[in-house]
Amino acid sequence: MTVSPAARPRPVRTSPLLAFAGGAAVGVLGGMIGLGGAEFRLPLLITLFGFAALQAVIVNKALSLVVVVTALPVRLVAVPWSALTPHWSVVVNLLAGSLIGAWAGATWAIRMRSGTLYRVLAALLVLVAVALIANHTATPRQLSAAPAAVVAIGVVAGFGIGVVAAIMGVAGGELLIPTIVLLFGTDIKTAGSLSLAVSLPTMLVAFARYSRDGSFTVLRHHAHVVAVLAAGSVTGTIAGGLLLGAIPDTVLLPLLAGLLLLSSIKVWRHAIPRHR
Repeated sequence: MTVSPAARPRPVRTSPLLAFAGGAAVGVLGGMIGLGGAEFRLPLLITLFGFAALQAVIVNKALSLVVVVTALPVRLVAVPWSALTPHWSVVVNLLAGSLIGAWAGATWAIRMRSGTLYRVLAALLVLVAVALIANHTATPRQLSAAPAAVVAIGVVAGFGIGVVAAIMGVAGGELLIPTIVLLFGTDIKTAGSLSLAVSLPTMLVAFARYSRDGSFTVLRHHAHVVAVLAAGSVTGTIAGGLLLGAIPDTVLLPLLAGLLLLSSIKVWRHAIPRHR
C-alpha cells in the first residue's frame, strides 16, 4: 500500500504526561460547551506536539471517533432511541450529503500540498470560531421552506459539513446541531443526539478514504501517544460535561473563540516556508 508523502510519520514532541494533559485540557474545553473538543485539539496537535498537517488531521479524526463512540451511551441515557426514531429521516437526509462530502474532503486533504492544507485548516478554524459564537448567542428558528427545499438544503449542508469534518478531523457537531435545529425544527437536546448519529458514519467514511493511501501509518507509528491522548480526551470531556455551565457563556465563549482565532494564526504560519 502506498503511503501519502504528507502522511508519512515524523518525530513528534511529546511525552505520556503531556499527551494526557493536552487531551484532557481539550476535552474539558469541549465538554464545557457540550462538544468533543476536536476543534481545539487540531491546532494543539500541530503547534504543541509537532504533527504535520495531514498527520494531525488523521490523529484528530481517530480521537474524535473515540470520543463520539464514548459519548453515544451517555446521550442515549439522556435521549433514548424511542425519542430519536421519529427523526430518522433527518439523519438520512443529512447523511445523503455528508457521506459524499466526507469522501471528497478526505480526498482533497490527501492531495493538497502541505502548505495549502495548513492554510485551509487555519481558515476553517476561523469558521468554527464564528459558528461557535453564533450558535451560542443567537436563538435558532426553523427555516420556513417547502419540504422538497428542506431536503435539498439538507443534502447540500450535509455535504459541506462532511467536507469540513473530514478535512479537520472533527465530528462536526458545531455545524450539525444548528443545521438540524434550523432545517428540521428539533430541540437542541435531540439535535445533539441526532448529530452523533450523522457524525459516526460520516467519520467512518472519511477513515475509509484515508486508509486507501496508507495514511493510518501515523496511527500505528504513534500508537502509544494516540492512546494516551484518547484517554486524556475522554477523561477531559467527561469532566468538562460536569462543569457545563460553571463559567458564564459571556465569559467562556469569547475566550474559546479567541483561542481558535489565535490557533488559526499559528497554524497559518506553518504554511510559510522557513529559511535557514
